[in-house]
Amino acid sequence: MTLRAGLTQPARYGALAAGALPVLAFPGVGLAMLAWVALVPGLLAMQRAPSGREAAVRGWWFGAGFILVAMYWLIPSIGPGLILLALLFGALQAALGLAVWRTLHPPLTPLRALTALVVVPAVWVSCEFARSWHALGGPWALLGASQWEHPAILGLASVGGVWLVSAAVAAANTAVLILLTAHPLPVRALAAGTLVATLVAGPLLFAVQRQPAPDGSAAIALVQPGQTADPDARLASGVRITQGLVGQPLDLIVWGESSTTADLDRDPAALGDVRALAALTGAQLLVGEDARKADGRISKDAVLITPDGVAARYRKIRLVPFGEYIPLRPVLGWIAGVSAAAGENRAPGTAFHLLPTTDRAGAPMPVGALICFESAFPDMSRQAARDGARVIVYQSATSTFQDTWAPAQHASLGAIRAAETGRPVVQAALTGDSVAYDSQGRRLAHLGTGSTGALTLRLPLTAPTALTWYDRLGDWVPLTAVAITLTAGAAALRSGTRRPGPQTRSTPAPTEDVTAGNP
Repeated sequence: MTLRAGLTQPARYGALAAGALPVLAFPGVGLAMLAWVALVPGLLAMQRAPSGREAAVRGWWFGAGFILVAMYWLIPSIGPGLILLALLFGALQAALGLAVWRTLHPPLTPLRALTALVVVPAVWVSCEFARSWHALGGPWALLGASQWEHPAILGLASVGGVWLVSAAVAAANTAVLILLTAHPLPVRALAAGTLVATLVAGPLLFAVQRQPAPDGSAAIALVQPGQTADPDARLASGVRITQGLVGQPLDLIVWGESSTTADLDRDPAALGDVRALAALTGAQLLVGEDARKADGRISKDAVLITPDGVAARYRKIRLVPFGEYIPLRPVLGWIAGVSAAAGENRAPGTAFHLLPTTDRAGAPMPVGALICFESAFPDMSRQAARDGARVIVYQSATSTFQDTWAPAQHASLGAIRAAETGRPVVQAALTGDSVAYDSQGRRLAHLGTGSTGALTLRLPLTAPTALTWYDRLGDWVPLTAVAITLTAGAAALRSGTRRPGPQTRSTPAPTEDVTAGNP
């Protein structure tokens, strides 16, 4: 084994381990501020690679390590498929490794440092954007989501979504790497200025933006029945908790995802029980239905119930890969035999739409009701805000993952969506976490995985016409990042394939050996 090979392999293992560090910034560890430096060890491994090829490999290993730790809780659902997932998504970070090596490989100049501070965050966001495509599973553990507890930092999200927060955190890490490895004063000054700018940008935006005045309020109850394996017991627990709300002036009662397995369109007894609850409490009920429909297929619906019956329903359109369907089932269906992956594909809905809820006085209070993992998709909540939702409601069921980091990470996404859209957000879960946030992402109430009962609160509402910059502009940050990444890639390819032109070389005249004995 050569010396280079002997040094390369440990560096790759180091990159794999370094990929786990950013995950510590998310719930359940929750070291949010670590995110601002957590990428540095991995970036350093890429920077110090002996070649661009090796840097790309280290970027791949880094990405695989990140996915393995960030999504470890999927093991019961997909088993060994998690390794394939890590290899697939980790490969995207090969581009990050190459970008770091080309821009930051010593010696550093001010121009190359400036290029790195633009290109490296752009590549990071482009990789996140690519793996967020719903056909690949959708967004999870986006770097910007680690800042969910800090509404001031989430001021960035109101302008550019979670993508802008990710870009700021990645830029800060790049700046820290430059400060640690560069020597020229102009380069260090540029990195220091960038670091300060990324740290203050969110709080500055949070301070200068004029927040819309509250436009009324709504009394909402979130029902959490707790861990119940039997569907009938789950429904009975939801009914019992809701009966305890009688006498409270509520506008809307929200149950979790899959709170009933009865088809409320075809089961008069189950529908009668829920209608009676609406009449007793004087509030509309938003029930999670996980039932086999008349066409023989199972779907997951958010069903709005009034004393008169089913008023409206929304069918989940972004299904969870392996959890609710197996992509390419003829090829990958074997995963269901070695894990708890879906034995049968659920039927997706066709389009998102608001549910026409009203308050106790009968005034319109449309809600954007989304189901479980749909809370991870920024575009869906943004559409709800643009359509005029007064509040965004998530129904969740994370019973498979109760003792993992997944419930807390899932619940934290509501803060990001609230900051992005300027809408209050609530999430009702079967077994936790149930949570509520105001329109700036500040947590108002929380019910953890070990709790059962109802969480009630009066939620300040946002005017249906109030829109954040992100509501208006959409995904301008990831699209800009992709454009920068493609431009940088084209420039690198052009410089790599450029050949030197013809040169005139003079042949040196032969020299004579004038040493003694040689004429």
